[in-house]
Amino acid sequence: MDFKLDNRELHEECGVVALYGVEDAARKAYVALRSLQHRGQQGCGIATLGPSGAIRLHRGPGLVRQVFSDADLERLPGSSCIGHVRYPTTEVGGPENIQPFQMTDSQGCFALAHNGNIINAGILHQRLESEGRLFLSTSDSELTGHLIGEAQARLGLAEGILSAIRVLDGAFALVILTPDAIYACRDRYGFRPLSIGTLGDGYLIASETCAFRELGARFLRDIEPGETVVVDRGGLHSLYRTESARRGLCAMEYIYFARPDSILEGLSAYSFRKAAGRLLWEEHPVEADLVTGVPESGLAAALGFAQAGRIPFETGLIKNFYVARTFIQPAQHMRDLAVRMKFSPLPETLRGQRIAVIDDSIVRGTTLRQLVRMFRDAGAKEVHVRIASPRYAYPCYYGIDTGSRAQLIGADHDEAWICRFLGADSLGYLSEEAVRTAAGGLPLCTACFNGRYPTDLYGHDPFTE
Repeated sequence: MDFKLDNRELHEECGVVALYGVEDAARKAYVALRSLQHRGQQGCGIATLGPSGAIRLHRGPGLVRQVFSDADLERLPGSSCIGHVRYPTTEVGGPENIQPFQMTDSQGCFALAHNGNIINAGILHQRLESEGRLFLSTSDSELTGHLIGEAQARLGLAEGILSAIRVLDGAFALVILTPDAIYACRDRYGFRPLSIGTLGDGYLIASETCAFRELGARFLRDIEPGETVVVDRGGLHSLYRTESARRGLCAMEYIYFARPDSILEGLSAYSFRKAAGRLLWEEHPVEADLVTGVPESGLAAALGFAQAGRIPFETGLIKNFYVARTFIQPAQHMRDLAVRMKFSPLPETLRGQRIAVIDDSIVRGTTLRQLVRMFRDAGAKEVHVRIASPRYAYPCYYGIDTGSRAQLIGADHDEAWICRFLGADSLGYLSEEAVRTAAGGLPLCTACFNGRYPTDLYGHDPFTE
């Protein structure tokens, strides 16, 4: 297989929030969504249940601070709401796919927002279309909304939600706003995180606990894999549980996606990354004068690596946080310029030094290749690359934008080839066993490293797509 140069990075899938019984809920959802901005920058939205019982929705493309003004939030009154930040998990994505989605039919109205990817969406989409359902987007969330609407007519809203959840396979952390309650559902594998806490006399549900901290909410617990909870006037109830099949949070949540101060399944992302760095030193030590990390998710691992090896930890690379994400550019010189706009090396730190560069992962390798060149241009004597995760070799079908195997540098190339491609003096990856050790034995999905997918792929073929 030929490797296709592509400058895209891994992209966080999405983030969801929900509030119930909280005064001025939309403004608090705005704060929560800003804390989850790292999970998606393509668009965002908030749907509230107004005093009249009607659902009001505001959404648009861009960052949270760009989409919502004070006036917009004023037009979203109410004490219950859901919100969403989005990055498309496929190359198909437009304004019509920005969430939350509002669904209205003869049985009533509800809104929903979703993080993840429904692996059997194609089959379900075909069935619903054959029954006359019309789709206005390509989002799994609209599909889920149609499934709920279909079942609602027969069973009522609560049972309709449960009926829809039972036929979904794949990854989903789902929040649903109805006139009487908020529902929160997590897939039976637990691919994507979803936690619940209290905020005053009400409740807050969010993809990551960093949202709780910024609002002063008190963490209660993670929603369990396969669990649906409802928050209503009677408080918090566990409405439904299905047997968890090969439970496993996505390993990349710990390695890359989650904010360092978020706690997933009882373990902070920061602690995991620092432990991964220490284990990386044990597996791939190197003679170096200093250790530096690629901001941001490589920094904690770099600190752990440096401490384990008793090597000075230095800031060798500055990240410009005011530059938008690097999108595919039409020419190589433009791709190189985009990386240089985003990262800047420190020659006074690097000049004449043997450096160990720690990054969280290598997906396509083109950004890291450019960074190695920048380190050398800044005067580094040697550049040794260490990666705080295993070799990424298989596409993800559960909500991460990785493309095909042809776009993954680790799919058909060994470490020696990748090292030469990067222009590094040496290269070492963390082992899968070490990842599990860093996670304290928590069950994880590592299909992107080993190709052992926990679900049926419903016709998808990772070797030909």
